[in-house]
Amino acid sequence: MSRSVYKKALKLHRQYKGKLSVESLVKIKSKDDLSLVYTPGVAEPSRVIAKDPQESFNLTMRGRTVAVISNGTAVLGLGDIGPEAALPVMEGKAQLLKDFAGVDAVPLVIKTKKPEEIIKFVKEVAPTFAGINLEDIAAPVCFQVEEALQDIGIPVFHDDQHGTAIVVAAALSNAAKVAGKKMSDLKVVISGAGAAGIAITRLLLGLNCLAGECFLASKDYRVGNLILLDSKGIIHKDRHNLNIYKQALLGFINKENRVGGLADALVGADVFIGVSKPKLVTPSMIATMAEKPIVFAMANPEPEILPNEAEKAGAFIVGSGRSDYPNQINNVLAFPAVFKAVIDGRLKKIDLKMKIRAAKALAEIIKPTRRAILPDPFYPDLAEIISKRVLEK
Repeated sequence: MSRSVYKKALKLHRQYKGKLSVESLVKIKSKDDLSLVYTPGVAEPSRVIAKDPQESFNLTMRGRTVAVISNGTAVLGLGDIGPEAALPVMEGKAQLLKDFAGVDAVPLVIKTKKPEEIIKFVKEVAPTFAGINLEDIAAPVCFQVEEALQDIGIPVFHDDQHGTAIVVAAALSNAAKVAGKKMSDLKVVISGAGAAGIAITRLLLGLNCLAGECFLASKDYRVGNLILLDSKGIIHKDRHNLNIYKQALLGFINKENRVGGLADALVGADVFIGVSKPKLVTPSMIATMAEKPIVFAMANPEPEILPNEAEKAGAFIVGSGRSDYPNQINNVLAFPAVFKAVIDGRLKKIDLKMKIRAAKALAEIIKPTRRAILPDPFYPDLAEIISKRVLEK
């Protein structure tokens, strides 16, 4: 990608001092207006809410607003850069929620890496919001935090996990159709066992997981076999350096108990999904994959292999996280719609069935081709279409 985009982006952010502002819905033009929006009139909605806190959804911004919360420990491809440096990204997520789904959002960056402190913070700010979008919090802390917050009365959704998984599932189901393959027959290799990699693994195997335990919950997107790799190589049953979230997957992944690195994993694989680091995949590795290989190299800003290189090596369908190549696989196709469903349905949780309905809705919007396995983010009423499916019973 040209360096010019970075220069232009920096100039834009400096010019506007970020991307967000606060605007009043009700204009104050007289003393009468002032008495309604503030004292004495404002006392009445406060009295009503004091009797029934659920009225806060109807009488305040809470009913249409979510928080985007990060501690800046896993930002894009930049890693642990801190909360202040994460703020431009959180502003961007808030803007995407507004522009693509009409959902108001407030970015909140916090200076802590301790899961118990993140959990406490989210619980304490929850009365202000209809939902919480956790963002760019490193694994395994992100799993612990999200699991602990599932019963606070509003949805807590870690977009790096579930937004990514929803879009990947939709993309893969459409890519498989174009390639003439069944999802249930696919041999999938995932590089990266952080938030996104583990969430994709769980969805493609139909798993519901809680800490160190997983169980089969859905057959909708289940693939035939899945090999997951972390920075130490293939995750297999004989490894002893696995956290509880990786251990919980051992009974469901790597049926052959294959060992080694990425080159070993890709032999005979139908699909490569990369949510890891740049330049991990070589053309020679793709040459060892099965017929009509599907390659989703999604590391940002530089993928595991550039799309044009993957195609030259024989990849049948190629996707990446970038907008300058065909088949962009990006969370913006999912998370605004999910939070629109949160607002419209006043949801308390986002469960596996809702994620699957979101993925199906996204996949079914277009007739897929090799160069278009997903709709464009600007597809008309995209968030509306998906959110309605999420809310179906």
